[in-house]
Amino acid sequence: MKISKICCIGAGYVGGPTMSVIAQKCPHITVTIVDINEKRIAAWNDPDPARLPVYEPGLAEVVTEARGRNLFFSTDVDGAIAEADMVFISVNTPTKTYGKGKGMAADLKYIELCARQIAAAANSDKIIVEKSTLPVRTAEALKSILHNTGNGVSFHILSNPEFLAEGTAIQDLHDPDRVLIGGENPEAVQALVDVYASWVPRERILTTNLWSSELSKLTANAFLAQRVSSINAISELCERTGANVDEVARAIGTDSRIGGKFLRASVGFGGSCFQKDILNLVYIARSYGLHEVAHYWEQVIAMNDHQKRRFADNIVQTMYNTVSGKKIAFLGWAFKKDTNDTRESAAIYVADALLSEEARIVVYDPKVSAGQVYADLDYLGTRSPEENRRLVAVVNDPYEATGSAHAVAVLTEWDEFKAYDWPRIKEGMMKPAFLFDGRKLLAANRLPDLGFQYYAIGE
Repeated sequence: MKISKICCIGAGYVGGPTMSVIAQKCPHITVTIVDINEKRIAAWNDPDPARLPVYEPGLAEVVTEARGRNLFFSTDVDGAIAEADMVFISVNTPTKTYGKGKGMAADLKYIELCARQIAAAANSDKIIVEKSTLPVRTAEALKSILHNTGNGVSFHILSNPEFLAEGTAIQDLHDPDRVLIGGENPEAVQALVDVYASWVPRERILTTNLWSSELSKLTANAFLAQRVSSINAISELCERTGANVDEVARAIGTDSRIGGKFLRASVGFGGSCFQKDILNLVYIARSYGLHEVAHYWEQVIAMNDHQKRRFADNIVQTMYNTVSGKKIAFLGWAFKKDTNDTRESAAIYVADALLSEEARIVVYDPKVSAGQVYADLDYLGTRSPEENRRLVAVVNDPYEATGSAHAVAVLTEWDEFKAYDWPRIKEGMMKPAFLFDGRKLLAANRLPDLGFQYYAIGE
């Protein structure tokens, strides 16, 4: 089964970079990324690489190389599906905000809509690849919809979860630790193996059954998030006992059984996957009556929420138990550096807590737009959009953000923050100049020596 045309439904943070790299590495395959969002597709087709809708180091170069050769972006979903041999589903699967499973289960309405659109548009046999993060046995629902269309077309369902880390996605795609493919039809599995084998060593391409593949994605994210929450729990103990969390992390990270990755204490994890996937795992465990398992994983989320609340509370308590009317500069809004993704960013929740204490907030992030900052705050529903815009300003210059500020809070670990003229920032702030480092980014800058009241996680 040889693949010559691929269609990907969804031009977001997963679909865009993944398909761009496949097109780059497989010039013999025509790759078409489709989305009903006309504005997003227009941005992908913009000749100015700085205007791509997803910021990811190295992505612009990949898109520039392949776009127009064998990489295309389109709103013609039905046409692309009809022509493709293989269709990737890479649409959003947010946590449900309604009905049964509210707040925990994955909302599969977009997946079902994709399945029905594929069924309606397909006029030849297709391989359907789950690329979105999905709960275990979602493939059953896909098969049920696709195999009952009555149009005589055969569909083979594969699971191919992504393991990208935003900020290093292109590097992860070019040189992955592993590629995981789950499926029941050997020919369909081999067809996708052959696509990745164009650049990925065969020993790194793992094949499993469908259910193992789906569960592996949730489990991987749960384990990584668990490590973050574990070191954050220790960071609080370090602050009370005089230990240094960086020294503790280094000491345990040298143990080969543990390793040093994801042991960096911070204000908390964010992003589209960790919280959503753990909640999904909790919901699945409860649905099978595994309440102790559900409770165990739920504590990872509880610890993460606690860390964000604790950071905000520490700002208030340190600033004489009131931030009312005080200007607090946020450096960073994205959930991590080298991405413009703000989903579940700790900055959103720290800002919300401080706004409830009547603080005024000024945000600077090198890649996040003002519109996105306000959309994130509006989504919480804590206050009206008008109030959010009155209390929060978004600026394009870090020195404007910090000027006359009572405090600076570092919420994203952008490398550029380390290179700022911190004596200038301190001089322009209200005194005493408080600096709260939620990413432990500036510890080496000797900021206390400059006269800052400096506070970092785990010290």
